Amino acid sequence: MHLKGIAMLLAIIMVGTYFQTVTGFGLGIIVIGASTAFGLTSVAIMAAVVSLVTLANCAFALPGSTKCIEWKSVRLVVIGVLPGVVAGVVLLEYLSHSAASVLQCLVGVMIVYSGLNFMLRPSVRTERSGDTSFFVSGFSSGLTGGLFGMAGPPLVYQFYRQPFDIITIRNMLLVVFACTSASRSVFVGVQGQLNAEILLLTAVSLPIVTLTTYLGRRFPPPFSVETMRRIVFGLLMVIGSYLILSALQRH
Repeated sequence: MHLKGIAMLLAIIMVGTYFQTVTGFGLGIIVIGASTAFGLTSVAIMAAVVSLVTLANCAFALPGSTKCIEWKSVRLVVIGVLPGVVAGVVLLEYLSHSAASVLQCLVGVMIVYSGLNFMLRPSVRTERSGDTSFFVSGFSSGLTGGLFGMAGPPLVYQFYRQPFDIITIRNMLLVVFACTSASRSVFVGVQGQLNAEILLLTAVSLPIVTLTTYLGRRFPPPFSVETMRRIVFGLLMVIGSYLILSALQRH
Protein backbone atom coordinates (compact mmCIF):
# COMPACT_ATOMS: atom_id res chain seq x y z
CA MET A 1 0.00 0.00 0.00
CA HIS A 2 1.39 3.45 -0.96
CA LEU A 3 1.92 6.27 1.56
CA LYS A 4 -1.26 8.13 0.59
CA GLY A 5 -3.29 4.98 1.15
CA ILE A 6 -1.68 4.38 4.54
CA ALA A 7 -2.38 8.00 5.56
CA MET A 8 -6.04 7.63 4.56
CA LEU A 9 -6.30 4.35 6.44
CA LEU A 10 -4.81 5.87 9.61
CA ALA A 11 -7.30 8.75 9.43
CA ILE A 12 -10.19 6.28 9.08
CA ILE A 13 -8.88 4.23 12.01
CA MET A 14 -8.67 7.39 14.12
CA VAL A 15 -12.33 8.23 13.42
CA GLY A 16 -13.45 4.65 14.07
CA THR A 17 -11.46 4.42 17.31
CA TYR A 18 -12.94 7.65 18.64
CA PHE A 19 -16.49 6.51 17.92
CA GLN A 20 -15.87 3.16 19.58
CA THR A 21 -14.30 4.75 22.65
CA VAL A 22 -17.24 7.07 23.29
CA THR A 23 -20.11 4.81 22.15
CA GLY A 24 -18.84 1.25 22.73
CA PHE A 25 -18.79 0.24 19.06
CA GLY A 26 -18.05 1.56 15.59
CA LEU A 27 -14.37 0.84 14.93
CA GLY A 28 -14.84 -2.25 12.78
CA ILE A 29 -17.89 -0.96 10.95
CA ILE A 30 -16.32 2.38 10.02
CA VAL A 31 -12.85 1.07 9.18
CA ILE A 32 -13.97 -1.94 7.13
CA GLY A 33 -16.65 0.07 5.35
CA ALA A 34 -14.56 3.13 4.51
CA SER A 35 -11.42 1.21 3.52
CA THR A 36 -13.49 -1.02 1.23
CA ALA A 37 -15.30 1.97 -0.26
CA PHE A 38 -11.97 3.70 -1.04
CA GLY A 39 -10.45 0.46 -2.31
CA LEU A 40 -7.49 0.72 0.08
CA THR A 41 -7.07 -3.03 0.63
CA SER A 42 -9.05 -6.27 0.83
CA VAL A 43 -11.75 -7.05 3.39
CA ALA A 44 -9.71 -10.02 4.64
CA ILE A 45 -6.64 -7.89 5.40
CA MET A 46 -8.61 -5.09 7.04
CA ALA A 47 -10.66 -7.52 9.12
CA ALA A 48 -7.41 -8.94 10.52
CA VAL A 49 -5.99 -5.47 11.20
CA VAL A 50 -9.22 -4.32 12.86
CA SER A 51 -9.18 -7.37 15.14
CA LEU A 52 -5.68 -6.58 16.37
CA VAL A 53 -6.37 -2.85 16.66
CA THR A 54 -9.60 -3.51 18.57
CA LEU A 55 -7.62 -5.40 21.20
CA ALA A 56 -5.49 -2.30 21.77
CA ASN A 57 -8.54 -0.03 21.93
CA CYS A 58 -10.24 -2.27 24.50
CA ALA A 59 -7.05 -2.59 26.54
CA PHE A 60 -6.90 1.18 26.97
CA ALA A 61 -10.65 1.82 27.23
CA LEU A 62 -11.59 -0.82 29.81
CA PRO A 63 -9.25 -0.37 32.83
CA GLY A 64 -11.22 0.88 35.82
CA SER A 65 -14.54 0.06 34.14
CA THR A 66 -14.87 -3.69 34.63
CA LYS A 67 -17.00 -3.34 37.76
CA CYS A 68 -19.88 -1.99 35.65
CA ILE A 69 -20.49 -5.25 33.78
CA GLU A 70 -23.19 -7.93 33.92
CA TRP A 71 -20.78 -10.86 33.79
CA LYS A 72 -23.32 -13.68 33.42
CA SER A 73 -24.56 -12.21 30.14
CA VAL A 74 -21.01 -11.62 28.93
CA ARG A 75 -20.02 -15.25 29.60
CA LEU A 76 -23.00 -16.57 27.63
CA VAL A 77 -22.21 -14.28 24.72
CA VAL A 78 -18.53 -15.28 24.66
CA ILE A 79 -19.45 -19.00 24.60
CA GLY A 80 -21.43 -18.30 21.42
CA VAL A 81 -18.72 -16.05 19.95
CA LEU A 82 -16.03 -18.73 19.62
CA PRO A 83 -17.74 -21.10 17.12
CA GLY A 84 -19.19 -18.09 15.29
CA VAL A 85 -15.72 -16.63 14.68
CA VAL A 86 -14.45 -19.89 13.17
CA ALA A 87 -17.45 -20.12 10.84
CA GLY A 88 -17.07 -16.47 9.81
CA VAL A 89 -13.36 -16.70 8.97
CA VAL A 90 -13.88 -19.86 6.90
CA LEU A 91 -16.74 -18.20 4.99
CA LEU A 92 -14.64 -15.05 4.40
CA GLU A 93 -11.83 -17.12 2.90
CA TYR A 94 -14.29 -18.75 0.50
CA LEU A 95 -15.97 -15.49 -0.57
CA SER A 96 -12.67 -13.63 -0.94
CA HIS A 97 -11.55 -16.11 -3.59
CA SER A 98 -14.81 -16.79 -5.42
CA ALA A 99 -17.27 -13.92 -4.93
CA ALA A 100 -15.60 -10.58 -4.19
CA SER A 101 -18.61 -8.53 -5.36
CA VAL A 102 -20.97 -10.58 -3.21
CA LEU A 103 -18.67 -10.02 -0.24
CA GLN A 104 -18.62 -6.25 -0.82
CA CYS A 105 -22.41 -6.17 -1.14
CA LEU A 106 -22.75 -8.13 2.11
CA VAL A 107 -20.45 -5.65 3.85
CA GLY A 108 -22.64 -2.79 2.61
CA VAL A 109 -25.83 -4.49 3.76
CA MET A 110 -24.34 -5.13 7.19
CA ILE A 111 -23.28 -1.48 7.53
CA VAL A 112 -26.71 -0.15 6.50
CA TYR A 113 -28.33 -2.55 8.96
CA SER A 114 -25.96 -1.35 11.66
CA GLY A 115 -26.84 2.29 10.99
CA LEU A 116 -30.58 1.62 11.12
CA ASN A 117 -30.19 -0.51 14.22
CA PHE A 118 -28.18 2.21 15.95
CA MET A 119 -30.57 5.01 15.02
CA LEU A 120 -33.93 3.35 15.66
CA ARG A 121 -33.04 2.05 19.13
CA PRO A 122 -34.83 -1.17 20.15
CA SER A 123 -37.42 -0.94 22.91
CA VAL A 124 -35.97 -1.65 26.36
CA ARG A 125 -37.28 -4.72 28.15
CA THR A 126 -38.41 -4.51 31.75
CA GLU A 127 -36.62 -7.79 32.53
CA ARG A 128 -33.38 -9.34 31.28
CA SER A 129 -33.73 -11.63 28.25
CA GLY A 130 -33.27 -15.38 28.59
CA ASP A 131 -29.85 -17.01 28.51
CA THR A 132 -30.41 -18.56 25.07
CA SER A 133 -30.82 -15.16 23.43
CA PHE A 134 -27.39 -14.08 24.72
CA PHE A 135 -25.78 -17.23 23.33
CA VAL A 136 -27.46 -16.72 19.94
CA SER A 137 -26.42 -13.06 19.79
CA GLY A 138 -22.89 -14.16 20.69
CA PHE A 139 -22.78 -16.65 17.83
CA SER A 140 -24.17 -14.04 15.42
CA SER A 141 -21.59 -11.53 16.65
CA GLY A 142 -18.79 -14.05 16.21
CA LEU A 143 -20.01 -14.85 12.69
CA THR A 144 -20.06 -11.20 11.58
CA GLY A 145 -16.81 -10.56 13.44
CA GLY A 146 -15.09 -13.47 11.73
CA LEU A 147 -16.55 -12.63 8.33
CA PHE A 148 -16.31 -8.84 8.27
CA GLY A 149 -14.32 -7.87 11.36
CA MET A 150 -17.59 -6.25 12.55
CA ALA A 151 -18.91 -7.91 15.69
CA GLY A 152 -21.13 -5.02 16.75
CA PRO A 153 -24.60 -5.21 15.10
CA PRO A 154 -26.06 -8.33 16.77
CA LEU A 155 -24.67 -7.36 20.18
CA VAL A 156 -25.77 -3.74 20.03
CA TYR A 157 -29.35 -4.83 19.37
CA GLN A 158 -29.23 -7.46 22.14
CA PHE A 159 -27.59 -5.30 24.82
CA TYR A 160 -29.57 -2.14 24.18
CA ARG A 161 -32.81 -4.09 24.71
CA GLN A 162 -31.76 -5.03 28.24
CA PRO A 163 -32.57 -3.05 31.41
CA PHE A 164 -28.88 -2.10 31.76
CA ASP A 165 -27.54 1.44 32.05
CA ILE A 166 -25.52 2.94 29.17
CA ILE A 167 -22.15 2.64 30.93
CA THR A 168 -22.73 -1.07 31.61
CA ILE A 169 -23.71 -1.66 27.98
CA ARG A 170 -20.64 0.19 26.69
CA ASN A 171 -18.29 -1.80 28.90
CA MET A 172 -19.96 -5.12 28.06
CA LEU A 173 -19.59 -4.38 24.36
CA LEU A 174 -15.88 -3.62 24.79
CA VAL A 175 -15.27 -6.85 26.74
CA VAL A 176 -17.00 -8.98 24.11
CA PHE A 177 -15.22 -7.16 21.27
CA ALA A 178 -11.91 -7.91 22.98
CA CYS A 179 -12.80 -11.61 23.23
CA THR A 180 -14.01 -11.72 19.62
CA SER A 181 -10.89 -9.97 18.32
CA ALA A 182 -8.57 -12.16 20.37
CA SER A 183 -10.19 -15.42 19.23
CA ARG A 184 -10.27 -14.27 15.60
CA SER A 185 -6.61 -13.21 15.67
CA VAL A 186 -5.53 -16.52 17.22
CA PHE A 187 -7.51 -18.55 14.66
CA VAL A 188 -6.17 -16.54 11.71
CA GLY A 189 -2.64 -16.75 13.14
CA VAL A 190 -2.84 -20.53 13.50
CA GLN A 191 -3.84 -20.68 9.83
CA GLY A 192 -0.70 -18.69 8.96
CA GLN A 193 -2.67 -15.74 7.54
CA LEU A 194 -1.16 -12.97 9.69
CA ASN A 195 1.19 -11.83 6.94
CA ALA A 196 3.72 -8.97 6.88
CA GLU A 197 1.21 -6.45 5.46
CA ILE A 198 -1.27 -7.08 8.28
CA LEU A 199 1.41 -6.82 10.96
CA LEU A 200 2.88 -3.65 9.44
CA LEU A 201 -0.51 -1.91 9.16
CA THR A 202 -1.28 -2.92 12.74
CA ALA A 203 2.06 -1.61 14.00
CA VAL A 204 1.63 1.82 12.42
CA SER A 205 -2.00 1.97 13.60
CA LEU A 206 -1.36 1.21 17.28
CA PRO A 207 0.04 4.66 18.23
CA ILE A 208 -2.97 6.30 16.58
CA VAL A 209 -5.36 3.97 18.41
CA THR A 210 -3.65 4.58 21.75
CA LEU A 211 -3.71 8.37 21.40
CA THR A 212 -7.28 8.49 20.06
CA THR A 213 -8.57 6.21 22.82
CA TYR A 214 -7.00 8.48 25.43
CA LEU A 215 -8.50 11.57 23.80
CA GLY A 216 -11.91 9.88 23.55
CA ARG A 217 -11.91 9.12 27.27
CA ARG A 218 -10.45 12.49 28.23
CA PHE A 219 -12.51 14.64 25.85
CA PRO A 220 -15.97 13.21 25.09
CA PRO A 221 -17.90 14.82 22.22
CA PRO A 222 -19.21 18.35 23.02
CA PHE A 223 -22.75 17.58 21.91
CA SER A 224 -25.70 15.46 22.93
CA VAL A 225 -25.99 11.69 22.61
CA GLU A 226 -28.78 12.19 20.06
CA THR A 227 -26.53 14.31 17.85
CA MET A 228 -23.83 11.68 18.10
CA ARG A 229 -26.31 9.02 17.02
CA ARG A 230 -27.29 11.06 13.97
CA ILE A 231 -23.66 11.54 12.95
CA VAL A 232 -22.93 7.81 13.21
CA PHE A 233 -26.17 6.95 11.40
CA GLY A 234 -25.42 9.31 8.52
CA LEU A 235 -21.85 8.09 8.17
CA LEU A 236 -22.84 4.43 8.13
CA MET A 237 -25.70 4.95 5.66
CA VAL A 238 -23.42 6.76 3.18
CA ILE A 239 -20.69 4.11 3.37
CA GLY A 240 -23.08 1.14 3.24
CA SER A 241 -25.16 2.51 0.36
CA TYR A 242 -22.06 3.25 -1.70
CA LEU A 243 -20.70 -0.29 -1.23
CA ILE A 244 -24.01 -1.88 -2.21
CA LEU A 245 -24.44 0.28 -5.31
CA SER A 246 -20.86 -0.15 -6.52
CA ALA A 247 -21.07 -3.94 -6.03
CA LEU A 248 -24.37 -4.14 -7.98
CA GLN A 249 -22.94 -2.06 -10.85
CA ARG A 250 -20.30 -4.73 -11.48
CA HIS A 251 -22.99 -7.20 -12.56
